[in-house]
Amino acid sequence: MARRHADIVALLGEVGLTDLSKQRILELGCGSGGVVNEFLTLGAAPANLVGVDLLYDRLRVAKSLLPDGLWVTANGQHLPFPAGSFDLELQFTAFSSILDPATRLDMASEMLRLLKPGGGILWYDFIWNPLNPQTEGLPLAQVKKLFPGTLLTPRRVTLAPPLARLLLPRFQPLANSLTRLKILNSHLLIWIKKPS
Repeated sequence: MARRHADIVALLGEVGLTDLSKQRILELGCGSGGVVNEFLTLGAAPANLVGVDLLYDRLRVAKSLLPDGLWVTANGQHLPFPAGSFDLELQFTAFSSILDPATRLDMASEMLRLLKPGGGILWYDFIWNPLNPQTEGLPLAQVKKLFPGTLLTPRRVTLAPPLARLLLPRFQPLANSLTRLKILNSHLLIWIKKPS
């Protein structure tokens, strides 16, 4: 988690997004709000945070953790916001849990519709996950097809969780070395910029 957080900070800095205080931020598939809350530590304003999920029970937990955020039960293919409502959108492992390609495409189109021109999507999801048959990894080529006409800045991050669990905490230097090699990293972190 610490390594992912550092990778997010580095990527946001690289694309020039260092002040989140005025950004209206949406997370699709927010669950109980862990990622949205992480963005508070990056300077996001609680009143500018919106989380969407299908499961009401998870949203109830999110609301208890961050009462000033807006928590909405909705389908990611049809979100109840006007076009251009958000400066920044987050997608953290929601798409790999959607196995139907048409549903993924609809969700990606909806995310683009809600994004302001010049805004961006921060994508963090599996490239591969062979141990979980309920997910399907999305390589960079598939992400490009989901978001045509956008500019992608990708990073391969996160040492494969089964390997990381095996190595940590006893073999931290080895885990760090393997992470830097990237070949055993299982996730993509991507900045997806909508043209201005």
